Amino acid sequence: MFFPGSLATTLKIECIVEQTYGPWWQSLHRTMLRGILGKTFRLVGYTIQYACIAHCAFEYVGGVVMCSGPSMEPTIQNSDIVCAENLSRHFYGIQRGDIVIAKSPSDPKSNICKRVIGLEGDKILTSRPSDFFKSHNYVPTGHVWLEGDNLQNSTDSRYYGPVPYGLIRGRIFFKIWPLSDFGFLRDSPNGHRSPGD
Repeated sequence: MFFPGSLATTLKIECIVEQTYGPWWQSLHRTMLRGILGKTFRLVGYTIQYACIAHCAFEYVGGVVMCSGPSMEPTIQNSDIVCAENLSRHFYGIQRGDIVIAKSPSDPKSNICKRVIGLEGDKILTSRPSDFFKSHNYVPTGHVWLEGDNLQNSTDSRYYGPVPYGLIRGRIFFKIWPLSDFGFLRDSPNGHRSPGD
């Protein structure tokens, strides 16, 4: 009996083709198979290479980030799109007044966007908005002091303390969106905050 697609039928067809067309058919068949496998392996190789390049670019050079939350208003509004560079963090080039992206000390799965108020060794005023008395602390070695520009609505170093420098992911330096605000970021709306203010 004849069953379309069965192994016996396939072998019979191949035998007829080989008898009819000869060895050149086998060679063509092998060449096509090699070509298809070669293209597949090349595609996989290029995909892995480009993924590695993209990872290195985002990890070491920088990228485009969408910010959310009210803590950096009015400098950065909810849903603003900004450019971040990561070279400063690798070369310890983060300065007071820079706006950085860092891993949240209280939730490692999320990132925070805050302004650097103090570097290691700086004396910082550490009162929360609700505190009546003001106190001062020193930023320990290997840490920075981060605060949002919207001091009334920001969970920052005033709550969780100094942030390890290793949690900084990059420095924000340019706003892309909205177009009405396109350009380099403004200074803190809270005025110049020097250590110990």
